[in-house]
Amino acid sequence: MLEYRVTAQRRNDRESLVACKKAELLIDTSLEGRDDAFNPVELLLAALSGCMLKNIERVSPILRMQVTAVDIQLKAQRQDSPPRVTRIEYRLQVATDADARKIELLHTNLRKYGTVYNTLALSCELTGELHRLDESNPLPTTEES
Repeated sequence: MLEYRVTAQRRNDRESLVACKKAELLIDTSLEGRDDAFNPVELLLAALSGCMLKNIERVSPILRMQVTAVDIQLKAQRQDSPPRVTRIEYRLQVATDADARKIELLHTNLRKYGTVYNTLALSCELTGELHRLDESNPLPTTEES
């Protein structure tokens, strides 16, 4: 069974630092929020996107599918009482010359074999779509969403 380890330290009332291996990440733990660091829910969404991206790297060679770019947008809904994420939606676009069948097979594998994906799917509604990335119609930026 695999184990993962992360350490976290409060730096002050506005920020904390998480670390693993040789990497460190400043996180927003202030009550007011900050624009220059991920808050805990954004970290959760980042973990989900990382899971999807890593699985694309793992599965695409198995499917003999060349992927040249990936864009993912995620959105979470949170309820206040009790506080929890109730829904996560994603839109994943992949630049590839693979046919529609292989693209759907890739999506099936992401949903079936993603560690973070499966963990979150057990705790909240998790839905999304995977499409071919059309460079003439890119995803909107975060500010446009």
